[in-house]
Amino acid sequence: MHKISLGRTAVRLGAVMLMIGGVGVVSASTSYAGGSATITKRAFGTLAGGENVDIYTLTNNGIRVKILTYGGILQSIEMPDKHGRTANVALGFDNLADYVAKSPYFGCITGRYANRIALGTFTLDGVTYHLPINNDPNSLHGGTVGFDKHVWAATPIKTHDAVALKLQFTSPDGDMGYPGELRATVTYTLTRNHGIKMDYVATTNKATIINLTNHNYWNLAGEGTGTIDTTKLQLNASRYTPVDATLIPTGSLDRVAGTPMDFRKATAIGARNRDGFPQLVIGRGYDHNWVLDRKDPTFRKLEFAARATDPASGRQLTIYTTEPGIQFYGGNFLDGTLVGTSGHMYRQGDGFALETQHFPDSPNHANFPSTVLRPGQTYRTTTIYQLGVA
Repeated sequence: MHKISLGRTAVRLGAVMLMIGGVGVVSASTSYAGGSATITKRAFGTLAGGENVDIYTLTNNGIRVKILTYGGILQSIEMPDKHGRTANVALGFDNLADYVAKSPYFGCITGRYANRIALGTFTLDGVTYHLPINNDPNSLHGGTVGFDKHVWAATPIKTHDAVALKLQFTSPDGDMGYPGELRATVTYTLTRNHGIKMDYVATTNKATIINLTNHNYWNLAGEGTGTIDTTKLQLNASRYTPVDATLIPTGSLDRVAGTPMDFRKATAIGARNRDGFPQLVIGRGYDHNWVLDRKDPTFRKLEFAARATDPASGRQLTIYTTEPGIQFYGGNFLDGTLVGTSGHMYRQGDGFALETQHFPDSPNHANFPSTVLRPGQTYRTTTIYQLGVA
């Protein structure tokens, strides 16, 4: 456990809060002993169709998180290092136009189905459905107009020691080819002990498939500071799902032992990503789903999934989730054409994503955990991104 100074407030980084108390509408700043929690709103821009986009700023005990109503995007995450120096650790843009025209899913909610579906096709209850091809030859993150490209209805809320933003969106029957009207709610809670808790809930009126996640790009040294190669990563996974030349899982669950895919012990991201391992050649680096070593097979309990640490700053990200898998993406396709919030260009390997999820292309693999949601059922999943210092 470490003690860091945040202005006049001494903050201890320790245990993870897994339960949140009751909620109510936030009307003003709420203060707590040793810190304060606030949520504010301002305009961020207007879409071509006339829809207004707002940005909410959540602060709690030295952490500041900014969230857009467009795509539920985590636009900024400010946290201190081991010396108390604060930096934004999320890649993103300072304007709405770039998010609309250029974003490689920076910080957004991805759905209705996160990750890839082979050839944009799946069969459910004897009916074959066709989705838009936006990652040739496959469908990626819900299609050409996924959940990341909609304005979500926002409600600020509070608990006894946290602030939160509840986002709601209804995807109509047939949206992007998916069956069923899907009512989705995603709640971001910023806890007093530096956790960003994400609760996903959805219901449908017709059998469908669903796989929601957040696609934040992290750089724990600070957004715009350069490569993540020295960041040490640990994944609680002894198997992963290898992919074919189009990044679709082959269906096998391969062991990581003896390969560059083994992150069971913390290892620098850049230590082995240029070793010529066939799977890394296919993905131009890491862009794979790891099968988490879970104790609870029902996917209802939060369990440790991953930890990333920047050695220089000491900033650390620890992930707990109810999901069976996690996609580790090393920012392989960042190519210097995007300019981020600090005015710096993003190049290959300048950020990484850790997306908690069900497996890619699950509807086409009977041996993968099911992603089918039926009327009368409720889709529920939770992930906590715990911020701290090592």
